[in-house]
Amino acid sequence: MNPTRTLTRGCWMVVLCLLVQAGLARPLAAAELSLAIHPLLPAQRTIEIYQPLADYLSAVSGQKVRLVTHANFLAHWQAMKRDEYDLVLDGPHFTAYRIEKMGYTVLAKLPGLLSHSLVTNTENMVLEPAELISRSIATTASPALGALYLNIIFPNPSRQPTIIETTDVEQAAELAEQGKVVAALIPTPLLSRYPDLVTVFTTEQVVSLGISASPKLGAELQNTLRKALLDAPNNPAGRKALEAMTAEELEPADNASFQDMERLLEGTWGY
Repeated sequence: MNPTRTLTRGCWMVVLCLLVQAGLARPLAAAELSLAIHPLLPAQRTIEIYQPLADYLSAVSGQKVRLVTHANFLAHWQAMKRDEYDLVLDGPHFTAYRIEKMGYTVLAKLPGLLSHSLVTNTENMVLEPAELISRSIATTASPALGALYLNIIFPNPSRQPTIIETTDVEQAAELAEQGKVVAALIPTPLLSRYPDLVTVFTTEQVVSLGISASPKLGAELQNTLRKALLDAPNNPAGRKALEAMTAEELEPADNASFQDMERLLEGTWGY
């Protein structure tokens, strides 16, 4: 027998034994999953609302679920395109984009439909969007839905409002309420928190926010998470998550529920 080959084989056996012993002494940690939340609200508010959801999914999946937030929609868009997420709770246009371009699978959605409202302070006499041309409108920066809808409301490049970009929808609403801008474009459900704002125009209703999973997770884990999301009302930790989100339940949804919503991103940088 070749003594060199025998020595080499012996060295490899020693290495394998050491690796096995190391594995027995220090088990591998469970994989960590990221749950990204679109930056509609300030980061601290986002954490307060969605950390219970991350905790619930950690418990049911047996894997640590880490909440991810970004300062604005552009940072969120760039991280999404770099495929940095495992799970995402997001607007319908981003959800549809990931389905179409990145192979994501929808697990569930928030209840109902979603629209945006163009609102102004009660002291302003604004009756239709055309009266806001050359006047200030606050909304979250592109590619947030607010900014994309403003492009639809004001399609003529020579007849545009002055867009004041905000980091979140609460800031946009507050600027309008305080009279620091003439109007704001915000998600319609937010309007109930600002009694001094009135609606000028409301966009079409579309499918509400979706929770989607990266193909990296695999079908078995995706099914586990889907079942947990839909079964949340029957679980104490699930009910706590729903309560924080002010939702009674999450609704069944699939990829077809978000069909064609990515069209809103056409013309967006990086689309």
